[in-house]
Amino acid sequence: MFNKFVHIAFFFIFVAAGVAAQTNVNLGGIIVDKNAAVEVTADSLEVDQLTGKAVFAGNVVVLQGDLRLAAATIEVIYVEATGDISRLIASGDVTFVTATEAAEAENAVYDLISSNLTMTGDVLLTQGNSAIAAQKMVIDTVTGSAVMEGRVRTVLQQGADE
Repeated sequence: MFNKFVHIAFFFIFVAAGVAAQTNVNLGGIIVDKNAAVEVTADSLEVDQLTGKAVFAGNVVVLQGDLRLAAATIEVIYVEATGDISRLIASGDVTFVTATEAAEAENAVYDLISSNLTMTGDVLLTQGNSAIAAQKMVIDTVTGSAVMEGRVRTVLQQGADE
């Protein structure tokens, strides 16, 4: 009996302290067609013709299929040979929203070629009543899977919603 209580106590200590390695997460609401058009809206756009760099600033929102990414600033990186977008680099109050999840972070890089969205800096993912926080989250937007790394902390809600 004492052994059972020790195991339960260690479980709660482990959950309360956070997981220092990584946690796999399934994001059921996000599957993005990487060939879908990318729509960007913002308060301003600055283009440097010499470098081909484009920076959207102020209330920036990026849409691609069901993916919605918002930030204070987003830099667009193009493939030099084709002119296609290769990456979006977001900074400042970054949010990522799907039908069933929401995530926020300080920064994010969306690589359209690999279909990975990497969020860094105080990442918080909410799924229904549950929340997971970490320093980094990498989302595969093709499969909907994600990996969270760096002092992962979670609150898991049990039972039905009331």
